[in-house]
Amino acid sequence: MRAAFAVIGLAFCAQAASAACSPDRVTVGGDWGQAHFHVTVADDNAERAQGLMFVEQMPIMTGMLFVYEHPQSVSFWMRNTLIPLDMLFVAPDGEILAIHENAVPLDTTPIPGGDGVQMVLEINGGLSSRLGIVAGDVLQHPSFGAQAILPCDEKSDD
Repeated sequence: MRAAFAVIGLAFCAQAASAACSPDRVTVGGDWGQAHFHVTVADDNAERAQGLMFVEQMPIMTGMLFVYEHPQSVSFWMRNTLIPLDMLFVAPDGEILAIHENAVPLDTTPIPGGDGVQMVLEINGGLSSRLGIVAGDVLQHPSFGAQAILPCDEKSDD
């Protein structure tokens, strides 16, 4: 019986991994396993400025992926943001450089992400800790391109 559950689990993981490489999904992987998030991509100035402001609730495995044109120093704040968030600051190759957990709603204190950040994944506050996500873990998303530590399988992007 346990072997049957293992086979079902492996099949589910393989299916989830192939679904992860689409513009609206991010996979986060580390020693603890993998988590898949449904995301909205913010890849221009207007979308990044709006972010998750005025959002009153967010389903548990969803988030927003902020994509910048090149690696840079970034800083966020929670002005007009109504829910606590975890912010994962990510290098151009997908490695998580830093995590800010449980950003306080409506707080205008700057939250620096450091240098060399090309993407930021915002998820529900406290979720990174509950899942075991730490700096050094890796994101998978089509935006990382050729330099990705976890590249997307060409066949799974259709």
